[in-house]
Amino acid sequence: LNTPVGELGRPDLDANATWRQTKAFARAFVERGVRGVILGMPTLSSALNVAVNLYGQRILEAMLLEPEAARRDLRVINDVICDLHRWYLDAVPHEQLQCIVPGGRCQPPGFGQLCGCTCQVLSAEQYREFVAPLDDELLSLYPHGGMIHLCGTHTQHLQLWRETKPLRSVQMNDRAAEHLESCFGGLRKDQVLYVNPCPRMPIERILQITGGRRLVLAADLKGPP
Repeated sequence: LNTPVGELGRPDLDANATWRQTKAFARAFVERGVRGVILGMPTLSSALNVAVNLYGQRILEAMLLEPEAARRDLRVINDVICDLHRWYLDAVPHEQLQCIVPGGRCQPPGFGQLCGCTCQVLSAEQYREFVAPLDDELLSLYPHGGMIHLCGTHTQHLQLWRETKPLRSVQMNDRAAEHLESCFGGLRKDQVLYVNPCPRMPIERILQITGGRRLVLAADLKGPP
């Protein structure tokens, strides 16, 4: 967008052809009454991710220079994302609904998910002030809370995530997985870790750190690790 931060308008979802088609697909899935099959939602991401997609670095600058404008647009985005989640929660049986379905992120019924990719570029103070309440609000829509996806450095937020009641699981891949030890020790005992192995965090090290506790190992295994 080229418009100033602080002037973002809410989209007219009823007039959006893609959203109408998406709803029609979900309704057709439900009407067929098929069991044992899950419906994966479109990736609804998160307020911060979408804001950066729309504005680039200007939304980050606005957090420093025009905080009320940044806060307003993040609120508009999160309200829309939450409305989309609510629609799916109302339209699709919870036992067949998954927020995102790459192998290694599926959760039990009644859990949500948001993408925390961009939180790596925020300080703990910025995240707490501008983004954390929105993420909390989104995950709280689900009966059991839900997951945040991470793919970058994130350890500055561990204390806040430990305090976030609806955050029930953390999914880590790439650079985020390299911080598994800090995450395992810094989060609550009831927060489950979904970990994708990577060259600097192989399966053997993952199991050494966790002892297999609070762990979903998101890997294709050819044999016993």
